Amino acid sequence: MSITEEKTIADIVAENIKTSHIFKKYGIDFCCGGGISVQKACEKKGIDYSSIAEELRHFDMEVEENYDYINWSLDVLIDHIVSVHHLYVEENIPLLLQYAEKVAKVHGHHYSELIQIRELFIELSKELSAHMKKEELILFPFIRKMALSRKEGLSLDVPHFRTVENPIVMMEDEHENAGDICKEIARLTNNYTPPESACNTFRALYDKLEEFEQDLHTHIHLENNILHPKALKLEKELRD
Repeated sequence: MSITEEKTIADIVAENIKTSHIFKKYGIDFCCGGGISVQKACEKKGIDYSSIAEELRHFDMEVEENYDYINWSLDVLIDHIVSVHHLYVEENIPLLLQYAEKVAKVHGHHYSELIQIRELFIELSKELSAHMKKEELILFPFIRKMALSRKEGLSLDVPHFRTVENPIVMMEDEHENAGDICKEIARLTNNYTPPESACNTFRALYDKLEEFEQDLHTHIHLENNILHPKALKLEKELRD
């Protein structure tokens, strides 16, 4: 993206709504206060202009990754899920909660669905936070133990949940519930299509909600369709 001295924040966000998330991260008003240049906004906030300018220039560069998930070891797959998808959820929940609260407060009287969207995302954020903690403290450590047991030929102790299938069933039930909440948010947002008159924060909310759902789909796919079946197969091999 081209960043010039004449270009205002509003111009940049209008060109690509995803840039709004960069401004939000730095606490720069891209909505009502977007009529000034990035440099001027940085001066007002005491922020290093070069850092934001660099992010804006490179944020939309597409990096194609050809991940061979199916052939990854369980350890590598778990590391990827935690460092990429769990981290994404943790970093983006606060931002989305801010967007949802602000947009519901300002526009909820006219677009009542925004109140429901806010409440649904609050529910989703609480469920995902608890869900990921259970994975990181219970399920993933046991899968790592199984992988180590196979690698080093060690015996495997029976866990308190008896079999890895039990936490997996619970996690997949929670995945389904999270997916249902996302479907309802998509319905209420008309598949993340903001009204023509929507302000930039309104548009940023819908854009980020769509991105969040897409990441969650990949996240759940990696667990339900790759990690869990491999873990179940490994436990069976170790027990036989």
